[in-house]
Amino acid sequence: MAAPTAAFESPATRAATRPPERRRPGGRALLVILSTLALVALAGLPYYRLPAGLRVRDPLHAWLKPSGYVGQSAGILGFLVFAFLWLYPLRKKVRALAWTGSVGKWLDVHVVAALGLPLLVAIHAAWKFEGLIGLGYASMLVVCLSGIVGRYLYTRIPRSRSGVELTREEVASQRGALVTEIAAATGRTPEEVLRTLDGAAGAGATGLGQALVRMAANDVLRWRTTRRLRREWTAAGPGGAPLPKATVDRIARLANEEIALAQQARLLEATQTAFRYWHVAHRPFAITALIAVTVHVAVVVAMGATWFW
Repeated sequence: MAAPTAAFESPATRAATRPPERRRPGGRALLVILSTLALVALAGLPYYRLPAGLRVRDPLHAWLKPSGYVGQSAGILGFLVFAFLWLYPLRKKVRALAWTGSVGKWLDVHVVAALGLPLLVAIHAAWKFEGLIGLGYASMLVVCLSGIVGRYLYTRIPRSRSGVELTREEVASQRGALVTEIAAATGRTPEEVLRTLDGAAGAGATGLGQALVRMAANDVLRWRTTRRLRREWTAAGPGGAPLPKATVDRIARLANEEIALAQQARLLEATQTAFRYWHVAHRPFAITALIAVTVHVAVVVAMGATWFW
């Protein structure tokens, strides 16, 4: 693979093309949501473990049954969250909605909401999945699991901070800027830095299955290389003196970005193919879940099986 061109870009151009930092999207929000729902589930565990015939005599039945105060409130909130999830594909298709935020930010919120939804719906169903709601819940779980895979593939396609895919020229330019910045901080030449990092980029892949295996292997390789470089830069910087911890943290992050860009560039076509296949498989389950949930809500409202009217 040819070495990336060293790019001396303006700060505005560099900020526009630098990909999003690789951090867990909405990690704190997801932790709070899942912890709260887990506490509710644990508090109701004695009730949920009872057979259906004994639940009606339990003091918690009025609260935790699907039409109870907690159970149906969870169902209403779950339906609102489920409806909100369908705004993400709308945001991707309608450019006029760009003022609501970047596609990448929308995806982060979409992922957090989707991961908390199955637990929320389970509380609404009192952990009993039968009939239509069982079909809808099974479809929802498949959509959730496939969404995790989709998010993984999405992050393996080089993108700008706004979520727009980068061209190969933009990827090469960004790599050159990162190499130049690392070289300036470590006192090494850009060529030396590039040789060090390029060895961790891994090989390409011809088939789809091979590409998926290579992606996982690249994650491990990038993590091990970044750790090794962090130790080396901590031990000896320019002139043999150790680099400050803040500097090491910064250039280790830059090295991780550069290696990731190199890996993504080598697997770009295979990743884009996998992402297209994922869309084809993801959509039918999402539509099935939507139909099941809509029918369920319509029947409940028509029958008046609620505590608020």
